Amino acid sequence: MSSGEVSKQLWDDALTRLLDLSTLTVNRNSDLESRVTELELELAVWKQAHANVHDVAEREKKAHNVQVATLNRQISSLSFIKSQNPLILCAIDGNANVFSASHIAQGVQGGKKAAQALTKTIAEYLSLEDVQVFGRLSFWIHVYLNREGLRADLLGGNLCTADQFNAFLLGFSQASPRFLIIDVGPAMDGVELKIREFLQTYVRFPQTLRVFLLGGRDGDYLSTLNELGKEELLGKLVLLQGHNEPHSDFLQFTLPSIRIEDLFMLPQMQKLSHIGPRSVPGPISLPPPNMSHLTTTGGLISPESETRSISTNPQSQSDDGTNGRLIDPTKPLHKQNPPPCNEHYLMSCSKGAGCKYSHDWLLTPDQLDTLAKNAKKAPCNYLKNGLECPYGDNCCWGHVCPSGTRCFHLSKGKCWFKGENMHNMVSLEA
Repeated sequence: MSSGEVSKQLWDDALTRLLDLSTLTVNRNSDLESRVTELELELAVWKQAHANVHDVAEREKKAHNVQVATLNRQISSLSFIKSQNPLILCAIDGNANVFSASHIAQGVQGGKKAAQALTKTIAEYLSLEDVQVFGRLSFWIHVYLNREGLRADLLGGNLCTADQFNAFLLGFSQASPRFLIIDVGPAMDGVELKIREFLQTYVRFPQTLRVFLLGGRDGDYLSTLNELGKEELLGKLVLLQGHNEPHSDFLQFTLPSIRIEDLFMLPQMQKLSHIGPRSVPGPISLPPPNMSHLTTTGGLISPESETRSISTNPQSQSDDGTNGRLIDPTKPLHKQNPPPCNEHYLMSCSKGAGCKYSHDWLLTPDQLDTLAKNAKKAPCNYLKNGLECPYGDNCCWGHVCPSGTRCFHLSKGKCWFKGENMHNMVSLEA
């Protein structure tokens, strides 16, 4: 073999080795890039997990600080507390949380059993919390309700007789001299006003150790809670949860809670047992005023004819000929007095005259759209309790959490949408 051929062979071997090395380098770089991508993804997951844990820790720290602040306030009044019977108080919105039909049907005995079950639940919570008690404990329960309205609802749904209902309330109040059934009458906000005043008064008592509250989902409690928070008294408050989720005002604060669903009736059981469905009102359109029939006095429009003018009275006629009222545009729908009934305007409300929400507002298409979007933010109680919703796609309430699988409150166990698949399904309501 000539020297030229030897030289060529050496160059060929060198080039082959370089190509092999280059291929190995490219493959190695590709593997490393894939690994870097995997590690970056894993790091992002761990960062998110750390952020979630940190957030939970912060919330728990705030809750602990609230409890400590309240405890310090009570310690400062310790000499006074020791001379008084410590108070454990409970307030219940009896219109929004109706005791189970099985208890009511038992009359006096059912009332006593319900009172005993409620007492046992609260006593077990206090024992786990290791609340220090000086002297004799004084335990009070206040149930606020519209007695006549609630009785009419239950009788209309064939859930009990009048005698059973009256006997149940009697049995509940007879279970203890400190268990009170308080009739607030038919006022729309009667229960809310009573409970707000209850909180503002009794939470401030130095001898009050805990106040347990089972409220409704309506009303305005935010100002009261803010005041109690400024006075470092929120540590005394514990939420009771029936089938309804707590009022949104309470969810803004880190408050402990206890579930007592077995004692109370599913809201839909009561609704579906009432008077049959009513026709659903359609959106209304407000015609432009006929200016030729209007005169002015000092720049204010006043009608010449009652039949062809705009009235300054908020009462007007709806499409079906019934009297109605116009929404106050300065307030959101849920702040109207009373707020419009979601079920009446969006599907059908079976409560009729017994409904505590208004069926008389005249809503524009935009207002109906806002009402529908807001209703979807609250869960359907059928699905939340593992039942099939009889209304299906026509249900006005949310069947899916608006936040879907990204729900921040789900990992904390505090999301209202607790039913199966209420987070796994693709959300169409965002």
